[in-house]
Amino acid sequence: MKRNALVYIASIIATGLGTLIYDVSHWQSGSLPRLFLYTLVTIAGSLMKIRLPGITGTMSVYFFFLLVGLTQLPLPEILVVGMSAVLVQCFWQARKRPKPVQVLFNLGSTAIAIHYAYQTFHIEWLAGRDFGLPVQMAAASLVFFLLNTGLIAGVVALTEGKVIHRVWRECYLWCFPYYLLGAALAGGFNHLSGAIGWQAALLMLPVVYLVYGSSRMYFDKLEAEKDHVTEVAALHLRTIQALALAIDAKDHTTRDHLERVQVFAVEMGKELGLGNEDLRALEAASLLHDIGKLAVPEHILSKPGKLTPEEFEKMKIHPIIGAEIIETVEFPYPVAPIVQAHHEKWDGSGYPYGLRGEEIPLGARILSVVDCLDALSSERPYRRAITLDAAVQHIESESGKSYDPKVVALLSRNYKIYESRLKNGAEPLRAPRLSHEVRIPPGKAPAAGFETSAGVRNGHSREVAASDFLGSIANARHEAQTLFELVQSLGTSLSLDDTLSMMASRLGRLIEFDALAVYLIENGILKPKFVAGVDSRLLGSLQIPYGHGVSGWVAEHKTPVLNGEPGVEPVYGDDFKVLLTLKSALSVPLIQQEKEVGVVTLYSLEPDHFSRDEVRILQAIASKLAMSVENAKRFEEAESSATVDYLTGLANARALSLRLEEEISRCSRGNETLAVVVCDLDNFKEVNDRFGHMQGNELLKDFAREIQSRVRTYDFVARMGGDEFVILLPNMPAGIVSAKVAELGLVAAEASRRICGEELVTVSCGVALLGEDGDRTEDLLTAADRRMYEHKAIVHQAQSLRSMARTHWQSARLQLVS
Repeated sequence: MKRNALVYIASIIATGLGTLIYDVSHWQSGSLPRLFLYTLVTIAGSLMKIRLPGITGTMSVYFFFLLVGLTQLPLPEILVVGMSAVLVQCFWQARKRPKPVQVLFNLGSTAIAIHYAYQTFHIEWLAGRDFGLPVQMAAASLVFFLLNTGLIAGVVALTEGKVIHRVWRECYLWCFPYYLLGAALAGGFNHLSGAIGWQAALLMLPVVYLVYGSSRMYFDKLEAEKDHVTEVAALHLRTIQALALAIDAKDHTTRDHLERVQVFAVEMGKELGLGNEDLRALEAASLLHDIGKLAVPEHILSKPGKLTPEEFEKMKIHPIIGAEIIETVEFPYPVAPIVQAHHEKWDGSGYPYGLRGEEIPLGARILSVVDCLDALSSERPYRRAITLDAAVQHIESESGKSYDPKVVALLSRNYKIYESRLKNGAEPLRAPRLSHEVRIPPGKAPAAGFETSAGVRNGHSREVAASDFLGSIANARHEAQTLFELVQSLGTSLSLDDTLSMMASRLGRLIEFDALAVYLIENGILKPKFVAGVDSRLLGSLQIPYGHGVSGWVAEHKTPVLNGEPGVEPVYGDDFKVLLTLKSALSVPLIQQEKEVGVVTLYSLEPDHFSRDEVRILQAIASKLAMSVENAKRFEEAESSATVDYLTGLANARALSLRLEEEISRCSRGNETLAVVVCDLDNFKEVNDRFGHMQGNELLKDFAREIQSRVRTYDFVARMGGDEFVILLPNMPAGIVSAKVAELGLVAAEASRRICGEELVTVSCGVALLGEDGDRTEDLLTAADRRMYEHKAIVHQAQSLRSMARTHWQSARLQLVS
């Protein structure tokens, strides 16, 4: 609970209970039967509870009897009657047991209301004038109403985060006539009691119950209407979600786009002061603004390049179609105008109607900015995504041209906040995802039969006619010769890239394809090792889980697939959901000695492009290709192990020598600087002696990881051997080199604390500069090594002096003690 709410509640409880104690302490003896009767009928009134609309609270009709009591009872007795009724109301048929603080607050607020209502009724100048009893009762009733409802509205507003005057107006103002009715009844029964005595209070129960029954019927009807409105609102929400799913069925990249657009648009609408109806319209439009794309041909939506003028003309109809679809839903707020205008531009150059400036609805101006932001920062078939910061910079450059400057300024200030809310908040769009990836097993032919594989390219049959014997012989001879040359050449290179590139070029003579991908299996994932042809960038980004998609299925079942659907190849680590342009795939497993190596898959832009003869050709190549791939992988591993330190994963001394020669040559040509840093871990032997060699190895690996993480991507780190490391820092200013060397000391200390639990290890470093200390590998390494040992000697001497000083100090202290 908020602090201001706690202070408010505490002050009401303290004031009310203090008032109650003070008034009851002035008890005056009266008629006990009368007190008992009024207590009984007031408690009966408290049992007649009505649940209030819009808040978690109830109201009972016991106040009728309290108003009657103003004319019949002294103040202490009225307070006892009122407190009894409040206690019963709190616990009778409560949805959940009230907390003690809630009970105390109700007692306190009621005590305050009764006290001041009683004082108002007995004001001397009011009672002494000719106003009479009706005016006294009306004034007391008004005070009781204002205090009783106002104090409760205050706590409701503070605890539920609402505005107090709005809570009071919406939830309590309507009951003021009932209080006036209570004042009139109280006046009437006052005259009646004068005639027949205080026992007339019993006659109030039927009248009050009649008022209670009519009020409860009214509120039950109001609650039913409220539930109906809620159901209608939920129906509208489900309609919106269903329409959003219709868009998702056409364009699988749209759903995630809609979620960000919805969050950003609504947050900006609140900041720009949109009313509740306009905000709801903007929220719906953010989900439905692309629904008009259902009318745009799919080949235009999925085109991986720029649109032609004719295609763009077809694309420009989608805001109009979308608005027409939405108008049929008859939303109770203006969604269609936002959808229709969300591609209009501030300077009037947009579509479909060329609106400019504030002619464009504010919701559409917000939506156009947010739509552009998300489109730029998400992957699209025709371009790669850019960062959110870069997208905002682009939008800022269009401020006053394409977009409203006021909206752009708001986005620039708050887009990081909105992105944080999107990542940390609940998912706005709760509709289920459609089953795009479900594969239905093949069954019987449809009523119209299956389409026969045409196998036609450029109007010519790709199958060899049975009657053309000479052509068959010539084609078979050409195929055999090409296969022989391809298989022979597969083993001529140990470079995997060279092997696969050569295979792709020669395979094209046998099988016509538009794209080729060779996937190798690594840790249960098919990763592209070589891609060529159309959509090569997209194919190169695929990460296919074992058993998924065309290629994953082929790897798992070790069975070829002919004319598979490339669109089921799942994409992990990329925002693309399908391969949009490729229409058929031929995939064959690569198996070497019953071990799955990977998959080779050919793709075509034409459906049903490949033939069974081409499956046979690719299978003939696959076994030799699998062996060549395996040999090339082993060669790469052996080559890598010859230049990589087995323990730390850094480059070893051989790789260092080769790289240093390359850097010297490159930096000399470009007149760039080169710093060679040699560092050695001090006291490392003590780690091995105290903690063992396994712990020493962990310290070396930890130190190596930290160094690698703190240098630039083009810097070079190597392990010379033992506990000695070398870092090459090309084109780095001398001051930064010194700072980097100082940082190594902190890295060593942190690694020592992590592994050994204490700062046992330090580091000594030496730096040599290209030109100043030589132009050869040996000169630079020797100079850096010499300075490293000089630094080590200085450190050792300083440690010795500190040790001697510590010994002398301890000896002197012992002498003083003795």
